[in-house]
Amino acid sequence: MGQGVSYQFAKYNYNITLIDIADSALENARKNIRNIERLDKMLHKSTSNVNVLDKITFTSDLSTLSTADFIIENITENITLKETLYQKIKAHIADHALLAVNTSAVSITRLASFLKHPQNVMGIHFMNPVHLKPTVEVIKGYHTTSETIDATQELLQAVNMTGVVVNDMPGFISNRVLMLTVNEAVFALQDGVAGAADIDKIFRECFGHKMGPLETADLIGLDTILYTLHVLLSSYNDTKFRPAPLLTKMVDAGLHGRKSGEGFYKYN
Repeated sequence: MGQGVSYQFAKYNYNITLIDIADSALENARKNIRNIERLDKMLHKSTSNVNVLDKITFTSDLSTLSTADFIIENITENITLKETLYQKIKAHIADHALLAVNTSAVSITRLASFLKHPQNVMGIHFMNPVHLKPTVEVIKGYHTTSETIDATQELLQAVNMTGVVVNDMPGFISNRVLMLTVNEAVFALQDGVAGAADIDKIFRECFGHKMGPLETADLIGLDTILYTLHVLLSSYNDTKFRPAPLLTKMVDAGLHGRKSGEGFYKYN
């Protein structure tokens, strides 16, 4: 997700610093961003004349955060890992800087509590792929000010995106509803009601969805789906969010969707 976010902002001439934990990850990010740019221009979705990679600095040095006006955190949807990261970065963040949590489920209020200025923290739930999904959820934490929300909305508009403001409840709107749909589709597959292709076909051809729920799960990542369901189950203490056993089994088997080469479908 961080690669897609970096591309979107660099395309609109913003100077970006992309931080990751290893040189190999940074090199992979460079290659993927180049591919995103090539495909975006090939499909005539982008008319930008900016050389995107010229706008992006790749580094593993967290101290570079000190020069940032706007920070977007994109690590995996694991609150323990996020809390550990926030303890490390809080010393490097400038007092005026705004920080956006790119998350589909994790509490903005909780993460903001680890930083010196929780009023400067909000969530932005980017959809995948970022450059083709122009609408995002902007999540207002308990301490998030209207000034922070307004500045975030202005920045999104500058890169041709639109934010829908929602309050900080687990799963917000999109994942609170979507995870139930995906999980129930997995239950239907597990129970032998229909195969994956037919389940998805019903959603595409009967409801006009661009992708069915199982195709969507493969795109998001089955491990991310499973973790999000655990977060929702723990947060609401409601068994409607219990993960389908088949989903857990597939994640344990390493079938995480597109990123692993196989999920409900196989990918080359």
